[in-house]
Amino acid sequence: MKKLLLSVAFLLALSISFTSCRDEKKADSAEEAVENAVDATEEAMEDAGDAVEDAAEEAGEAVDNAVDAAGDAVNDAADAVEGAANDAVDAAGEAVDNAADAVNDAANKAADKVDEKAKELKGGH
Repeated sequence: MKKLLLSVAFLLALSISFTSCRDEKKADSAEEAVENAVDATEEAMEDAGDAVEDAAEEAGEAVDNAVDAAGDAVNDAADAVEGAANDAVDAAGEAVDNAADAVNDAANKAADKVDEKAKELKGGH
């Protein structure tokens, strides 16, 4: 931006230094040159402003995309943790059920053996 302003000031100073009161034809051409320089400078400034706006929009979009990607990653991680927790709960439930079944089976077997021993003792007397 500083270079642009300095260039405009330089062009204005240069064009003013070439103008003369004696020759009106040259003055008109110098005036046209100054106007052309001003117009070119204005166009360059507008183009630079547009480029800055475009860059800012692209940077904003890049930030938005990064935020969205981070949010998706967090959601995916949360889903994975939730799935793992559910799997762990299911596995623990199955382990408890299996342990309960084993205890019931062991209790039934023990009861059956007690019954057998009781029958043997009754039958033997």
